[in-house]
Amino acid sequence: MPGERRFTALLPSGTAERIPEAAKKAIVAAADELLLGEWRVFGAARTDMARPDWFFDPATGRQAAAERYAFRINHRSEAQTGNVKQVWEVSRLQHLTLLAAAWYVSSNDAYAVRVADHLNSWWRENPFLSGVHWTSGIEIGIRLISLAWIRRLIDDWPGAAGLFEHNDLAVQQIRWHQEYLAMFRSRGSSANNHVIAEASGQLVASCAFPWFAESPRWRRQATRLLSRELARNTFPSGIGRELASDYQSFVAELGLLGAVEAAAAMQPVPEATWARLCAMVDSGAAMVDTKLRLPRQGDGDEGRALLLDAPAPNRWPTLLSLGDSLFGRLAWWPHTLDDATSTIVGALHGPARAVPDRPARRPWHFPDAGMTLLRTTGDRDPEIWCRCDGGPHGFLSIAAHAHADALSIEVRHDGVDVLADPGTYCYHGEPQWRSYFRSTIGHNTLELDGRNQSAEGGPFLWLRHANGREIEVVDIGDAVEWTAEHDGYRSLRPAARHRRCVRLDRASRCIDIVDEVIGGSYGIKLAFHLGPEVEAELHGTRALLRWLGACTPGAARLELPQVLSWRLHRGSTDPILGWYSGGLGVKMPSYTLIGRGASAPTTPLTTRLEFLEVAESLDHFLAPRDIS
Repeated sequence: MPGERRFTALLPSGTAERIPEAAKKAIVAAADELLLGEWRVFGAARTDMARPDWFFDPATGRQAAAERYAFRINHRSEAQTGNVKQVWEVSRLQHLTLLAAAWYVSSNDAYAVRVADHLNSWWRENPFLSGVHWTSGIEIGIRLISLAWIRRLIDDWPGAAGLFEHNDLAVQQIRWHQEYLAMFRSRGSSANNHVIAEASGQLVASCAFPWFAESPRWRRQATRLLSRELARNTFPSGIGRELASDYQSFVAELGLLGAVEAAAAMQPVPEATWARLCAMVDSGAAMVDTKLRLPRQGDGDEGRALLLDAPAPNRWPTLLSLGDSLFGRLAWWPHTLDDATSTIVGALHGPARAVPDRPARRPWHFPDAGMTLLRTTGDRDPEIWCRCDGGPHGFLSIAAHAHADALSIEVRHDGVDVLADPGTYCYHGEPQWRSYFRSTIGHNTLELDGRNQSAEGGPFLWLRHANGREIEVVDIGDAVEWTAEHDGYRSLRPAARHRRCVRLDRASRCIDIVDEVIGGSYGIKLAFHLGPEVEAELHGTRALLRWLGACTPGAARLELPQVLSWRLHRGSTDPILGWYSGGLGVKMPSYTLIGRGASAPTTPLTTRLEFLEVAESLDHFLAPRDIS
């Protein structure tokens, strides 16, 4: 009976008062835009959020199926659904967790009333297994997390119980969502971050809404599934096996929310699961640059498990702040500020837990993932940060979110992308752009014989994987060096290997890159992609790079291999070259250097990136240099 239902997983009194004032103001400002109907989704501005059309794609103008049986909808067909990421995103209901957070910090009933209106609308228009919002378990799992936190945040609003536990439609929807996850779990090659979202959503809901006879069984199953799949989806170091940095933050956040909810319900996850979650956060703290940005390896769609603070493209400041609340920060961690998420979720969890065997010093080499970070260590000069990729291609047989980027590097100067990973841009539709942003020529590495290192079979499928192998990684203080090779061109006749050595000389602030093709002579293209803040001038085999408008202006000289013919590209569409994506649905022109020629087994290709003083950059550019 409705009267027997209770929501008991409440926040401790006084939590709202502990949220920093700056975070409160940002939440209220974002919520006020929502009340006006304004919201931005993957680069598209929506102005219908006062009364959203749950099936509308603003990117294509199409309507997704609303009444068709869910399993007869091909959600990867743009003709049937439009850009399904656009359609799904709003129905994750994370704009409502933000509105609920605004009510929590302000007690302004306008926010709670809008939450109630949208929830009742969604519940009425999306009956079980009808329409596009029932076609993917990851969406169901995230939606359950949103529902639990909405109910928690508006608990003191007089209409909260009537909206949830005394509302038969709400109770029916919460049951339907959990029944779906119990019946239709992602399996096999789809058991990547999707199954983590499903397990976490089921665990959160079965703990927060324990109103059903099946709730204890659902909770036990979800706990086992989350613990097992977190171990499968991450390396022991904490790096995500998808080797897509954006998804590491997503999976970590999902796992932490499930574990915190279970702890609050006195049904804790195993200690080994907490240890793996802590390793994910610690490894993230180790990898971020001076601006708290993670590498841009692999796919990224800015996925988040919970939205309580005002939206921001980089989730790692929030995740590190939450990690501080749950585990305590280590001495080498970068500094972070508390926000609403860390305060609220930390309050539900309680005191920080002790996790043994955490790294005493900041790690820079993760051999299980083939991830190495070469960086300067002093506090006086702007940080030089260089990520080197010498690991496996991706996770599971399809490696859905991997890119053909073996031996690629990223270089940043005080957080500014200098040699940049161009990003992702799109998942669905625009297949030529999807292919480019995943391609070998779309990364800072070497393309051989006009083909990708890994063979693409579709927008989320790789038929052949190029796997890297680290040969030597050594730090001698003044310099740090990394050498690796990959096997992506073993199918050529004769078979070929690409070997790369990257050396950061901390004293001279230079990076040397030496590329070798071992086995046969083939046409090659060597690519260096520059970040959107970087201007470039190319003169023969020498390029001057400047980023004068950045917070820390800088300049560098790039000495390129003289045996190749070099051209500078920017915003080209035939072929696609010279683009940078700051997030899904967004792209902008940027400079790309492409060197073309033929490989010779006895002739290595040597590139030097030398960081310069801005005032002296032109003189340094004109002066001769010997990089032999």
